[in-house]
Amino acid sequence: MMRYVIFRTDWGYCGLAGKDGLLFRSSLPLAKPAQVRAQLIKGIGQAGEDKKLFRDLQRQIQDYFKGKKLEFSTDIVISFEVHSEFTRAVLSACRELGYGRTVSYGELAKRAGRASAARAVGQVMSKNPVPLIIPCHRVIRGDGRIGGFSAKGGTSLKKRLLKLEQQNEEP
Repeated sequence: MMRYVIFRTDWGYCGLAGKDGLLFRSSLPLAKPAQVRAQLIKGIGQAGEDKKLFRDLQRQIQDYFKGKKLEFSTDIVISFEVHSEFTRAVLSACRELGYGRTVSYGELAKRAGRASAARAVGQVMSKNPVPLIIPCHRVIRGDGRIGGFSAKGGTSLKKRLLKLEQQNEEP
Protein backbone atom coordinates (compact mmCIF):
# COMPACT_ATOMS: atom_id res chain seq x y z
CA MET A 1 0.00 0.00 0.00
CA MET A 2 1.14 3.53 -0.75
CA ARG A 3 2.13 5.57 2.31
CA TYR A 4 2.37 9.33 2.72
CA VAL A 5 3.53 11.91 5.21
CA ILE A 6 2.65 15.58 5.57
CA PHE A 7 4.95 17.86 7.52
CA ARG A 8 5.35 21.54 8.26
CA THR A 9 8.12 23.73 6.85
CA ASP A 10 8.82 27.45 7.20
CA TRP A 11 7.01 27.95 3.87
CA GLY A 12 3.93 25.79 4.54
CA TYR A 13 3.02 22.12 4.50
CA CYS A 14 4.93 19.67 2.31
CA GLY A 15 4.45 15.99 1.73
CA LEU A 16 6.01 12.80 0.43
CA ALA A 17 4.42 9.60 -0.85
CA GLY A 18 5.98 6.24 -1.57
CA LYS A 19 6.10 2.55 -0.88
CA ASP A 20 8.72 -0.12 -0.40
CA GLY A 21 11.45 2.52 0.03
CA LEU A 22 10.67 4.20 -3.31
CA LEU A 23 9.66 7.85 -3.49
CA PHE A 24 6.70 8.32 -5.85
CA ARG A 25 5.61 11.91 -5.19
CA SER A 26 6.49 15.05 -3.32
CA SER A 27 4.60 18.25 -2.75
CA LEU A 28 5.90 21.78 -2.67
CA PRO A 29 4.59 23.95 0.20
CA LEU A 30 0.86 24.51 0.42
CA ALA A 31 -1.22 26.35 3.02
CA LYS A 32 -3.23 23.39 4.32
CA PRO A 33 -2.41 19.75 5.02
CA ALA A 34 -5.59 18.65 3.21
CA GLN A 35 -4.31 20.28 0.00
CA VAL A 36 -1.04 18.37 0.29
CA ARG A 37 -2.82 15.08 0.97
CA ALA A 38 -5.10 15.53 -2.05
CA GLN A 39 -2.07 16.20 -4.27
CA LEU A 40 -0.10 13.23 -2.96
CA ILE A 41 -2.80 10.60 -3.29
CA LYS A 42 -4.52 11.84 -6.46
CA GLY A 43 -5.12 8.83 -8.69
CA ILE A 44 -3.53 6.42 -6.21
CA GLY A 45 -6.60 5.30 -4.36
CA GLN A 46 -5.97 4.00 -0.89
CA ALA A 47 -2.96 5.33 1.00
CA GLY A 48 -2.06 5.37 4.67
CA GLU A 49 -0.32 8.07 6.65
CA ASP A 50 3.12 7.24 8.06
CA LYS A 51 4.81 10.07 9.98
CA LYS A 52 8.18 8.26 9.85
CA LEU A 53 8.17 7.91 6.05
CA PHE A 54 11.40 9.28 4.54
CA ARG A 55 12.29 10.91 7.89
CA ASP A 56 15.73 12.10 6.71
CA LEU A 57 14.25 13.62 3.56
CA GLN A 58 11.62 15.40 5.66
CA ARG A 59 14.41 17.02 7.68
CA GLN A 60 16.32 17.96 4.52
CA ILE A 61 13.24 19.64 3.06
CA GLN A 62 12.61 21.51 6.32
CA ASP A 63 16.24 22.67 6.31
CA TYR A 64 15.97 23.73 2.66
CA PHE A 65 13.02 25.99 3.47
CA LYS A 66 14.94 27.44 6.42
CA GLY A 67 17.45 28.63 3.83
CA LYS A 68 20.15 26.02 4.31
CA LYS A 69 22.15 25.24 1.21
CA LEU A 70 21.96 21.53 0.48
CA GLU A 71 21.77 18.98 -2.27
CA PHE A 72 19.10 16.32 -1.88
CA SER A 73 20.73 12.94 -1.57
CA THR A 74 20.84 10.78 -4.65
CA ASP A 75 20.48 7.87 -2.21
CA ILE A 76 16.76 8.62 -2.31
CA VAL A 77 15.37 6.11 -4.79
CA ILE A 78 12.68 7.61 -6.99
CA SER A 79 10.17 5.42 -8.77
CA PHE A 80 10.37 6.00 -12.52
CA GLU A 81 8.70 2.73 -13.49
CA VAL A 82 5.62 4.29 -15.10
CA HIS A 83 7.59 6.83 -17.13
CA SER A 84 8.90 6.62 -20.69
CA GLU A 85 12.60 6.31 -21.37
CA PHE A 86 12.73 9.96 -22.49
CA THR A 87 10.95 11.16 -19.33
CA ARG A 88 13.33 9.15 -17.14
CA ALA A 89 16.32 10.65 -18.99
CA VAL A 90 15.00 14.20 -18.53
CA LEU A 91 14.15 13.72 -14.85
CA SER A 92 17.54 12.09 -14.19
CA ALA A 93 19.39 14.94 -15.95
CA CYS A 94 17.36 17.51 -14.03
CA ARG A 95 18.11 15.78 -10.74
CA GLU A 96 21.81 16.47 -11.32
CA LEU A 97 21.34 20.26 -11.47
CA GLY A 98 23.27 21.82 -8.62
CA TYR A 99 21.87 24.08 -5.93
CA GLY A 100 21.44 27.65 -7.17
CA ARG A 101 22.21 26.71 -10.78
CA THR A 102 19.83 27.07 -13.70
CA VAL A 103 19.73 25.49 -17.12
CA SER A 104 17.57 26.13 -20.17
CA TYR A 105 14.95 23.69 -21.41
CA GLY A 106 17.09 23.25 -24.54
CA GLU A 107 20.24 22.51 -22.56
CA LEU A 108 18.38 20.00 -20.41
CA ALA A 109 17.07 18.34 -23.59
CA LYS A 110 20.66 18.05 -24.79
CA ARG A 111 21.77 16.55 -21.47
CA ALA A 112 18.93 14.02 -21.75
CA GLY A 113 20.13 12.98 -25.21
CA ARG A 114 17.51 14.75 -27.34
CA ALA A 115 18.88 18.19 -28.22
CA SER A 116 15.86 19.23 -30.30
CA ALA A 117 13.27 18.33 -27.64
CA ALA A 118 13.10 21.54 -25.56
CA ARG A 119 9.29 21.69 -25.74
CA ALA A 120 9.01 18.06 -24.70
CA VAL A 121 11.32 18.80 -21.76
CA GLY A 122 8.90 21.54 -20.71
CA GLN A 123 6.07 18.99 -20.73
CA VAL A 124 8.09 16.58 -18.61
CA MET A 125 8.93 19.34 -16.14
CA SER A 126 5.25 20.33 -15.84
CA LYS A 127 4.46 16.77 -14.70
CA ASN A 128 7.47 16.25 -12.44
CA PRO A 129 6.19 13.91 -9.70
CA VAL A 130 8.88 14.88 -7.18
CA PRO A 131 9.49 18.63 -7.33
CA LEU A 132 12.36 19.96 -5.25
CA ILE A 133 14.07 16.55 -5.13
CA ILE A 134 14.13 16.77 -8.93
CA PRO A 135 14.61 20.55 -9.10
CA CYS A 136 12.40 21.50 -12.07
CA HIS A 137 12.31 25.07 -10.72
CA ARG A 138 15.93 25.40 -11.92
CA VAL A 139 14.93 24.99 -15.58
CA ILE A 140 14.37 28.28 -17.37
CA ARG A 141 13.89 29.59 -20.88
CA GLY A 142 16.79 29.87 -23.29
CA ASP A 143 16.51 33.68 -23.27
CA GLY A 144 17.04 33.74 -19.49
CA ARG A 145 13.43 34.45 -18.58
CA ILE A 146 11.80 32.36 -15.90
CA GLY A 147 9.50 30.24 -18.06
CA GLY A 148 6.46 28.43 -16.71
CA PHE A 149 5.84 26.57 -13.48
CA SER A 150 2.84 24.30 -13.00
CA ALA A 151 2.96 24.03 -9.19
CA LYS A 152 0.42 25.95 -7.12
CA GLY A 153 1.86 29.43 -6.84
CA GLY A 154 3.11 29.32 -10.43
CA THR A 155 6.02 31.45 -11.52
CA SER A 156 5.89 33.45 -8.28
CA LEU A 157 6.84 30.31 -6.37
CA LYS A 158 9.51 29.43 -8.96
CA LYS A 159 11.08 32.89 -8.59
CA ARG A 160 10.95 32.59 -4.80
CA LEU A 161 12.70 29.20 -4.86
CA LEU A 162 15.41 30.49 -7.20
CA LYS A 163 15.87 33.61 -5.08
CA LEU A 164 16.27 31.47 -1.94
CA GLU A 165 18.99 29.43 -3.63
CA GLN A 166 20.77 32.41 -5.17
CA GLN A 167 20.87 34.17 -1.79
CA ASN A 168 22.59 31.15 -0.31
CA GLU A 169 25.13 30.67 -3.10
CA GLU A 170 28.66 31.28 -2.02
CA PRO A 171 30.39 34.23 -3.74
